[in-house]
Amino acid sequence: MNIPKDTTVRAAGCVLWRRSPATGEPELCLVHRPKYDDWSWPKGKLKRGEDALTGALREVAEETGCRALPGPELSTQRYLAGGRPKQVRYWAAEAVSCAFSPTDEVDRVLWLAPAVARDRLTQPHDRPLVGELLAVLHLPRTGG
Repeated sequence: MNIPKDTTVRAAGCVLWRRSPATGEPELCLVHRPKYDDWSWPKGKLKRGEDALTGALREVAEETGCRALPGPELSTQRYLAGGRPKQVRYWAAEAVSCAFSPTDEVDRVLWLAPAVARDRLTQPHDRPLVGELLAVLHLPRTGG
């Protein structure tokens, strides 16, 4: 299928979080993609006709092995990827249960304190979502 270069790639994902089992403080989930050797939020392209939130939760499940409860929608990120415009809609989502298994697409996940997660994210456009998540959770914005 030949898609025109000016067609926006539609994607969705989540800023996945949980309460630390040790401290009760929030931890954010980052995924490592070996193809790009980067750390990012779990996200991916939407399937044809797929609702963005449904796609976001599907991608979280596929990439992290987590079932998540969606919360408020966060900012939509817009940037160029491979020379094409890309739009990624994000939601806050709390991890309910997780069973990660490495794949070719995502080989590692990390659960990090917000400030550490913000610093570990590879792409600068992903970083403001840390502060947005803390704001919707009504937590101090130390990580954003």
